Amino acid sequence: MLQIARTYVVENVSRRNLLKGLAFGSGLVLMARLMPTGARAAGMHEEQYATGATGMPHGTVNDPHVFVSIAPDGTVTIVAARAEMGTGAARTSLPMIVAEELDADWARVKVVQSVGNETRYGNQDTDGSRSVRHFLQPMRECGAAARLMLEMAAAQRWGVDLSEVEARNHEVMNKSSGARIGYGDLAAAAAALAMPPVDKLTFKDPSKYRYIGTGNVQIVDLYNITVGKAGYGADHREPGQVYAVIARPPVVGGKLVSFDASEAMKVPGVDRVLAVRGWQPPGTKFLPVGGVAVVARNTGAAIKGREALKIVWDDGPNKTYDSVAYRAELESATRSPGQVVRNQGDADAAMKSATRVITAEYYIPHLAHAAMEPPAALVHVADGQCEAWAPVQSPGGTRDDLAKLLNLPADKVTLHTTLLGGGFGRKSKCDYVLEAALLSKELGKPVQVQWTREDDIRNSFYHAVAAERIEAGVDSSNKVVAWRHRSAAPTIISTFKAGADHQAAFEVGMGLVDVPFDIANIRCETGAAPAHTRIGWFRSVYNIPHGFAVQSFVAELAHALNRDPKDMLLELIGPPRIADVRSTVAKDMFWDYGEPWDSYPIDTGRLRHVAEVAADQAGWGRQLPPGHGMGIAAHRSFVSYVATVVEVAVAKDGTISVPRVDTAIDCGFHVNPERVASQVEGAAIMGLTLAKYGEITFRDGRVQQSNFHDYQMVRMIDAPALTKVHIVQHPFEVHASGVGEPPLPPFAPALCNAIFAATGKRVRSLPIGSQLKV
Repeated sequence: MLQIARTYVVENVSRRNLLKGLAFGSGLVLMARLMPTGARAAGMHEEQYATGATGMPHGTVNDPHVFVSIAPDGTVTIVAARAEMGTGAARTSLPMIVAEELDADWARVKVVQSVGNETRYGNQDTDGSRSVRHFLQPMRECGAAARLMLEMAAAQRWGVDLSEVEARNHEVMNKSSGARIGYGDLAAAAAALAMPPVDKLTFKDPSKYRYIGTGNVQIVDLYNITVGKAGYGADHREPGQVYAVIARPPVVGGKLVSFDASEAMKVPGVDRVLAVRGWQPPGTKFLPVGGVAVVARNTGAAIKGREALKIVWDDGPNKTYDSVAYRAELESATRSPGQVVRNQGDADAAMKSATRVITAEYYIPHLAHAAMEPPAALVHVADGQCEAWAPVQSPGGTRDDLAKLLNLPADKVTLHTTLLGGGFGRKSKCDYVLEAALLSKELGKPVQVQWTREDDIRNSFYHAVAAERIEAGVDSSNKVVAWRHRSAAPTIISTFKAGADHQAAFEVGMGLVDVPFDIANIRCETGAAPAHTRIGWFRSVYNIPHGFAVQSFVAELAHALNRDPKDMLLELIGPPRIADVRSTVAKDMFWDYGEPWDSYPIDTGRLRHVAEVAADQAGWGRQLPPGHGMGIAAHRSFVSYVATVVEVAVAKDGTISVPRVDTAIDCGFHVNPERVASQVEGAAIMGLTLAKYGEITFRDGRVQQSNFHDYQMVRMIDAPALTKVHIVQHPFEVHASGVGEPPLPPFAPALCNAIFAATGKRVRSLPIGSQLKV
């Protein structure tokens, strides 16, 4: 159940037909054209939104000629340029901002998905919880500019001064005569105008918003998703296409030695078996690892053919990779001094003089994204051109990678982005699209490569395994005077650069060096951790292990010092202030999610506030039934502040259930509270899944899990019975920040802290699994 309840109406639209209209129809008259110089960079015109958007590849775009088209009947079509993973940010929230400033009637708005083209649309890399925080202002400018252009066209038609006209609810009104003209009647004239300078734009007063901040707009694709009409990666079809599955090396870095396809070719429907070129990690980015492809007239036949293959592999340098042994290596690395990434005061001296030193170690295993839709892609390479249909989080990046792989100019590559069916970072890596491109080039026809669930689990870019060790020195008055946190985890940089074995700045900046505790002496170190599999980003990334360790340890300190966990947390956070840790962080190792510090400083007042709100709303300290406990955790990530209180029930046999979750989120100015609440609810489900079950293990270099029977998901019966979301309200002047990823890190530590409160058993290693069983 949510605290937010709304009634919604939505009209869906055929993307294919709209694309035809955009390309050929004479009716859609405010159409995309080349952007005027200076129209690409947004967030530069209002100082409060001079954010990290301009530092992203290709920046942002605000020109209505690119994003808005209006038909003679008044239908407004808005282009969604970023990928839609089901959160609603790309295809609902961003178009909604345009419609708001355009003062369009949402019932007459349609949304069409763009192709991959970052030169035209700006950065399309849909991760890092950046969609709204980077595109809020550009989309406001886009809508406001389109509104002003319509007003200018109306003023010209009536022969009156611009001040005499006003756009309102899909019409432009003559203030003197009361005459009105619909947007459709003005669109042709408006389209002929250049985009006005941004300093000439006026924006709606937030008190007049009809859509932004109201929760009145439901996710655009909901009806089609509900009735099974939505198009995902595996749904698209092209004439003459064939279907392929690939047997990939079972060990990362392994190579194909030989294969026997004789039995595979006997499977009805199998047309061909061929080797697929591969590149050997580490350092090969998203290039395919290669293997043997079975091409057939349907996916089922291709899978059966693959099962009949006889393959000899050379397992390569990672054939001895073993999770048990590697965990021991990581833990050993955290028990010795490492690379110093933050040094405030003198933690070593403070530890030596402390009355008491409290130490704990934590462990998080590799994790697989396991999005409900496994990777799939359809690609057609012919006549010096490439056309692809795929569920990718980075449409522009995928287009560029296809062009490089095929040695084609980027303008000869067209990438159509389907709905993703979940992504969580996995679909930012386009190896599956590149596989289909290689096969299509070889076969000369459209090829759809389909990954099975087993392929997805065993051939992913995994979230990094991590060992964390925290020590705290306490003085005679039970005040924490020293904090030393050592972390060892393979780095994502290993995906791009061979030999990388320490966490990078953007990784230590996720809950390690940026911990804003009011402690005089803080030292953070990282240990060497060479990668033995492909490492990639995952929802909330290194905030998962760092946040789990830090917030679990806060509760451990509370118990050791006979303190209430919430009070201990607030004491460590300290008084409201800007916690400027930059001078204490090693050179080139400070990272604030790519945002400018002046816009997004670490504000402990906001962190304290979400902890207080979550605790208050959950009824912290209330009487609980036997076997129940409450735990709290608060964490800043993706420049947002989130606190979660979990109530857990632990049965006598160790089985756990979650009667209630309360999460408070401060994401600055928010556009769509219904979508914020939905993402927080989703984080509770995902957080419980990872905490209870999430674990990828390796033996002899091979992933031991294969499907949902041994890489489990939380089912409906296990889901939290009640999830309450508390959104901190802010005016527009408080910068929008991340929503998709920030709610995840606090969940696992809050859950494990609740388990300790209920049972006295401390969980320091995830997943919980059978640790509580008796």
